[in-house]
Amino acid sequence: MTRRRRDGREAEDTGGPGEGRRASAREADAWRELVGTARRTVADGLVVGTSGNVSVRIGETVLVTPSGVPYDRLTADDVTGVDLTGRQVLGTLVPTSELPLHLAVYRTTAARAVVHTHAVHATAVSTLVDELPLIHYMAAALGGPVRVAGYATYGTAELAENMLRALDGRSGCLLRNHGTVTHGTSLLQAYDRTAQLEWMCRLWLTASSVPGLTPTLLTRDQLAEAEQHLRHYGQPN
Repeated sequence: MTRRRRDGREAEDTGGPGEGRRASAREADAWRELVGTARRTVADGLVVGTSGNVSVRIGETVLVTPSGVPYDRLTADDVTGVDLTGRQVLGTLVPTSELPLHLAVYRTTAARAVVHTHAVHATAVSTLVDELPLIHYMAAALGGPVRVAGYATYGTAELAENMLRALDGRSGCLLRNHGTVTHGTSLLQAYDRTAQLEWMCRLWLTASSVPGLTPTLLTRDQLAEAEQHLRHYGQPN
C-alpha cells in the first residue's frame, strides 16, 4: 500500500494516524468539495502556494487541508481528518499547522466550515488598524465591524485565543500581519465571506489612498439598518 508524501510522491505506507479508518461516503464528498474550495482560494488570488488552509466539519470529524501540500496535488486518497481534540482519525498526511485555529472555531461556534487565507489587501489592512473601517454595509454580513486579532506566531494556541476574541459575535476577522479567518454553515458560505472581506479591505485601501480626500464611513446605526435588510436578502426558503 502506498501513501502520498508532502512532496507529492508516493511512498510505502508504514502505518500511522488514521490507519484502518476509511472515509465515509459523506466524508469523501466533503473532501472533494474542500479540495475544490482550497484550489479556488489560489485561483482567486487569496492564497499563494500553500499559505492558507480550509476545513469542514462532518459530525465529530474535521476534514482539513494537509500541511505543505500544493492543492493541485491533492487527490481523493489524501483525505485528512481529525477529531475535535486534534487526534488524527483519517489519512497519513500531517494536518495543517493552523489546526489549533480551526479547532478553536469548531469548539466555540456552530460553524461547519472555516477558511483561512493570506489575502493581500486584508493582510495589508491588518497592519494598519484595529478594526476595518465601516466602508461598506456588507460588514453586516459578517456580524458587524471586522476586528483585527492581536499578532501571535502562526499555529499557536495564543493565535487561536486572539482570533476567538476578534470573532466574538462575528463570522470573520483579520489576523494582525497574517491574514483572514471566516467561518460559515458551509464551505461555500465561508468562502464567500472570505472573498467579501478581501473586497471590503481592497475598497477601503483604494478609497483612503486618494490624496486630499477621506472616505465617508457608515455609522453603527446605518450598519444595523443594513443588517436588518440583509436578513431578507435573496430567495425565500
